[in-house]
Amino acid sequence: MRLPIRLTVLLAAIGLGLWLAPVKVVVLWTDALVFLLVAVLTAFVIYMRGKPHLRAPWGQVIRRPLAAASLVVLCAYVVVGLLDSVHFREQLSAQAGTENNEIHYSVEVLSLLDLLATPLRTRLEKSYSAPLAAQLYSKETVTLDDGSTARIYPRLDYGGAHLDDPASQRGADIAQRSLMALLFGLLAWAALVAAWVAWLARRHGHGFRDELQAILRGEADLPWRSIFATVGALILFIALALKLGIAYHLLGTDKVGNDVLYLSLKSIRTGLVIGTLTTLIMLPFAVLLGIMAGHFRGWVDDVIQYIYTTLSSIPGVLLIAAAILSVQVYIANNPELFETVVERADLRLLFLCMILGITSWTGLCRLLRGETLKLREMDYIQAAQAFGVGHFKIITRHILPNVMHIVLIAVVLDFSALVLAEAVLSYVGVGVDPSMISWGNMINSARLEMAREPVVWWSLIAAFCFMFLLVLAANLFSDAVRDAFDPRTGRG
Repeated sequence: MRLPIRLTVLLAAIGLGLWLAPVKVVVLWTDALVFLLVAVLTAFVIYMRGKPHLRAPWGQVIRRPLAAASLVVLCAYVVVGLLDSVHFREQLSAQAGTENNEIHYSVEVLSLLDLLATPLRTRLEKSYSAPLAAQLYSKETVTLDDGSTARIYPRLDYGGAHLDDPASQRGADIAQRSLMALLFGLLAWAALVAAWVAWLARRHGHGFRDELQAILRGEADLPWRSIFATVGALILFIALALKLGIAYHLLGTDKVGNDVLYLSLKSIRTGLVIGTLTTLIMLPFAVLLGIMAGHFRGWVDDVIQYIYTTLSSIPGVLLIAAAILSVQVYIANNPELFETVVERADLRLLFLCMILGITSWTGLCRLLRGETLKLREMDYIQAAQAFGVGHFKIITRHILPNVMHIVLIAVVLDFSALVLAEAVLSYVGVGVDPSMISWGNMINSARLEMAREPVVWWSLIAAFCFMFLLVLAANLFSDAVRDAFDPRTGRG
């Protein structure tokens, strides 16, 4: 429970460091909303620590091995997304003759993730290259030293550039680097596990060996075996990215030579923003209107049903397309309001989240209405009404806690659906801005690449794997949340 608090302190320290550095901090609309969400989550964790009835269900969630492993994966995605949400523009070097020592900044907006991934971001090739390749994927006509021409696969500028003869050296070099990455990852993982087990032993007053044996037997208070195994897989991936991703392009390059691993990591923020912000926009409409319709019935129920039935009748893609085109017209007519391309793309992303939130609350609203209609006939609510308890207290103390399990599971499932929806919308051209890196744009670009001969498959596979892992982790975690918070299961 202390992780969000520590993460908030760390992000505040990073923000202070950027403020003091010779850069211009850029706060996008989605950045502000993301960090507002972090602040709200931190406040909720602080509040929950003093409420045993709230701590108990979340403890039940964490004790499930699959849920704990999924939470580790989700935290990894969140860390990458937060690093990519701290934006700034670098200060340009002073030029001679500049009046009044005026400071100028680069038009390129970078993030902390861009700084960490500088080798991946700046090592641009000419065009396509396969994963771990040392040559381009297509033959080109080149002029040889003797003046003749030939059709060959040209060498990459960066991938495998350290090799003298890629044909004979590449396989052994990849095997050696993979083995070194495996050894480095295992050592780092072992050191981390040993330090954590030592901390647990000290906290519980046990010996290191006894604590380790309890964890291996599955007798610890948390499923540390699953947690450590998932952390080990993440550490191994990071080690491979460091050892192989620097010398080669681990997942290949796209049409303009961008590293696909870098594009996949940059797409995480876009998926998280669409999933979280859209869900938060949708949630108040669904919860408030759904409970009101079921509790008050009568004309209130009729009006709310008319609203969500009418909204559900409008084709969602057409409504999204109309909203996005309106935003595009506004941006085109007011270019002076946006200093960089990133700010224009961010506004389109924000409006996409808003329109998706407005159109996606109807399903949860129906569920909450039906559940509320059933709950209002329960004996304890009938007794509360007979004693003259007000509607607000009945809703907040009796109805809302008993529908919260539906809200929680719907939130996580809607998050997964919205991450997938971004890919579909970008595929049909009404998603995020084409200049913004996202899994949907990667899949859209791969659409034509799949028709090439030979087939360029790695962009599609990379986007699919990163998106699949996020959605799978969210769904597994949501199952545990549902079981813990559903009052009818008797396990929450």
